[in-house]
Amino acid sequence: MKITELLIAELEREAVGTRKALERVPEGKDDWKPHEKSMPLGYLASLIATMPSWVVSMVTQDERDIGAAGEKRPDLRTNRDLLEAFDKAVAGAKEALSSATDEHLMTPWRLLVQGHVVAEQPRYVMIRDSAFNHMAHHRGQLTVYLRLNDIPVPSLYGPTADEKGF
Repeated sequence: MKITELLIAELEREAVGTRKALERVPEGKDDWKPHEKSMPLGYLASLIATMPSWVVSMVTQDERDIGAAGEKRPDLRTNRDLLEAFDKAVAGAKEALSSATDEHLMTPWRLLVQGHVVAEQPRYVMIRDSAFNHMAHHRGQLTVYLRLNDIPVPSLYGPTADEKGF
């Protein structure tokens, strides 16, 4: 099996749970956060919704500077906005992966923050670590935010206190 096929399958599996979590984001609470050091709910949800789009730059560019001038996150205020952005990001990631070769995914890719290299790995590693695993991490944060707002937490990898069965 090709690396691209494995990555697309993983993206599709993770997208199901991520979409379920994004569907439950409460509207009108964009500025809510559980602690002063935590990111606001709206920012967290927008980050998660757009993370799959990072795969496109990991496939089509040699690096990405997330602190560069002009780097801006879209203003996603409603569940509909979040879900449309997420579906678009997933589709773009799948398209980029479908057009990539395994050889290309073995070449290096760099993540920069304001011009400073913070990570450099083969593209397939960066896709898994910096896009997929990072998205799962932030989705976990989002489920805590949901719980603290008395919103039922969806089952992701197994039952939750709110969803006992599948």
